[in-house]
Amino acid sequence: MGVNLKAIVGFVFLSFLLFAVVSSASNDGLLRIGLKKVKLDKNNRIAARLDSKETLRASIRKYNLCSNLGESGDTDIVALKNYLDSQYYGEIGVGSPPQKFTVIFDTGSSNLWVPSSKCYLSVACYFHSKYDSGKSSTYKKNGKSAEISYGSGSISGFFSNDAIEVGGLVVKDQEFIEATKEPSITFLAAKFDGILGLGFKEISVGDAVPVWDNMIKHGLIKDPVFSFWLNRNAEDEEGGEIVFGGMDPKHYKGKHTFVPVTQKGYWQFNMGDVHIGDKPTGYCASGCAAIADSGTSLLAGPTTIITMINQAIGASGVVSQQCKAVVSQYGEAIMDLLLSEAQPKRICSQIGLCTFDGTRGISISIQSVVDEGNDKSSGVLGDAMCSACEMAVVWMRSQLKQNQTQDRILDYASQLCERMPNPMGESAVDCESVPSMPRVAFTIGGKEFELAPEEYILKVGQGSAAQCISGFTALDIPPPRGPLWILGDIFMGRYHTVFDSGKLRVGFAEAA
Repeated sequence: MGVNLKAIVGFVFLSFLLFAVVSSASNDGLLRIGLKKVKLDKNNRIAARLDSKETLRASIRKYNLCSNLGESGDTDIVALKNYLDSQYYGEIGVGSPPQKFTVIFDTGSSNLWVPSSKCYLSVACYFHSKYDSGKSSTYKKNGKSAEISYGSGSISGFFSNDAIEVGGLVVKDQEFIEATKEPSITFLAAKFDGILGLGFKEISVGDAVPVWDNMIKHGLIKDPVFSFWLNRNAEDEEGGEIVFGGMDPKHYKGKHTFVPVTQKGYWQFNMGDVHIGDKPTGYCASGCAAIADSGTSLLAGPTTIITMINQAIGASGVVSQQCKAVVSQYGEAIMDLLLSEAQPKRICSQIGLCTFDGTRGISISIQSVVDEGNDKSSGVLGDAMCSACEMAVVWMRSQLKQNQTQDRILDYASQLCERMPNPMGESAVDCESVPSMPRVAFTIGGKEFELAPEEYILKVGQGSAAQCISGFTALDIPPPRGPLWILGDIFMGRYHTVFDSGKLRVGFAEAA
């Protein structure tokens, strides 16, 4: 079932892939990129099954960031970048006269790349438009090499400079990547040709200035603000709209809740607790980092909370024997320490499953890795036991706050072990149960932003053949960069999202 489910997750989002066919600069000074839907075809389904061998949840070393994001040890981050799942993309032009390409407008990366006419050995390049520098009168040779790794594949090539047309506006002498290698099946199956990153320069490969930064620098837009309205109604032909230079009042209701960008690179901000139904989980009560990412379809968060959500919605995942062993052997000890008001972060080190580094528990196997005789298999087991213990502490603590009995708390923790998402992160649910599932809410700027089950459950097929998949996937990033949530298109579809470069803030309001 696991392999089939991966395939489903691979092609479900392709069924909603969209592309822009309309763009206009109106009298109000706003540049609009219209989005429309593309139906899933047989080739995409086959490619999705092939690509299911690639991980949905992938570790990405984000471009060797240095000066602006701290020491090198603090620059690794895990990002959900499976572009096979991406739903929204639009058209741009490269060169003079403009050569047309469809690209994902991705707030989770910062480079622009398109396939190059010099891409000879990658099959994917033969199924997409290719940039030919010899046909452009504004091309300038650069030649600097480039490589970008994503969760769903990697591309490599070299930098060039040319004019970039976005919705009728032209960014002159823009540095971008000509991709000469696209080895992943993702890029073969995708409806898009390339990616236009809307993140900050701090995560740009090769220190290239992003297209958005140059639009601001050259005064091409009214205000240093862009916004996304993503239409999640699968029956509508209109897919949504990206507005550069501000926001369209027709796209949202009420006022936006703005929060400051806490770390430039991604559009990252602080988020409060997550609620399942009317109950707080407590995991992010002291704050979690979050990223608004238009290049990600799912909602990604810490395994601890995703497991609690899975339990609440009846999602099935992989049974973790290590998790059950921790609850069985150490559950009562954890309970006793919580009741004695011990510091939750120290409990797993107190019972001997982790060591405490001053801020959090870490696996004992990490501490002992310098020992020549260290057994790698025991190290892996130690990692799993430490992680399971820390999750159990959170689960049990949340139940204690609800004044549950010890037997009920231990039973609840054991049930959660069975709801842990599998290594690929996806989980199946009963379609008939969707209406009775709880709402899930994220606290941003002191306000709760709810998602109804119809909004976070993804349905594949119709009638008796329909299958439903949770839109939540597990993603674990340790401090100081984590815990981290990635709020993708599922969230941005419900809430109109504003990216304000001038005031360094992100805003959310109910989408119209």
